[in-house]
Amino acid sequence: MLEAIKLRKTFGSSTALNGLDLLVEPGEVYCLLGANGAGKSTTIKLFLGLIAPTSGSVKINGTTSEQAPGQSRALLGYIPEQVSLYPRLSGIENLQYFAALAGEADLSRSRLVESLAAAGLPVDAVDRRVSNYSKGMRQKVVIALSLVRQVRGLLLDEPTSGLDPQSAHEFSKVLRSLADKGVAILMASHDLYNVRESATKIGIMRRGELVDSMEPSQVDHNELAARALKLM
Repeated sequence: MLEAIKLRKTFGSSTALNGLDLLVEPGEVYCLLGANGAGKSTTIKLFLGLIAPTSGSVKINGTTSEQAPGQSRALLGYIPEQVSLYPRLSGIENLQYFAALAGEADLSRSRLVESLAAAGLPVDAVDRRVSNYSKGMRQKVVIALSLVRQVRGLLLDEPTSGLDPQSAHEFSKVLRSLADKGVAILMASHDLYNVRESATKIGIMRRGELVDSMEPSQVDHNELAARALKLM
């Protein structure tokens, strides 16, 4: 579903990605670990089409973004580190507005509430202003948007930064439920604990290259931390 092929990106004399090969299948949660500047966010921006590769390519559902950029992006959802919603609108109003922008203008209230609940937002919060939401609650509105759009791939950049342990745990459960529906998920993170809890595969990046990969069952938290620190 999400594939990087010999992906290279340079900014002037600086190399952000150096021949990255990566594949995320439907139903997988692939988590990328790495220090700042390792290339994690650049990888996500390339999949989203926010920047163009220097060489190599990305494929979304078998199609390169150059062949059909609009069609490819329509299959993707994105959750950044800081989620921006309209604070004066409620959770359900934000969801309805952004769903309409994405072409889903005729959704019933029951469908919107159902999607927010599936994303983990408490039912008594759907009509409250987003200005009163925590970061975790705002993220759930964006996850609900991915649900109503029925995205095939979900990209996340440091989504658990600033979340308390309980919220991070709830977030991991929602990611796994999306994967169970066949969504391909690629997440960049520094959060070793959440990565091991969420991921079906873990990759470690350094200086624009994928230098190690593993399944969570192959390492405990201490072993993962040791491998990540050594390679980063």
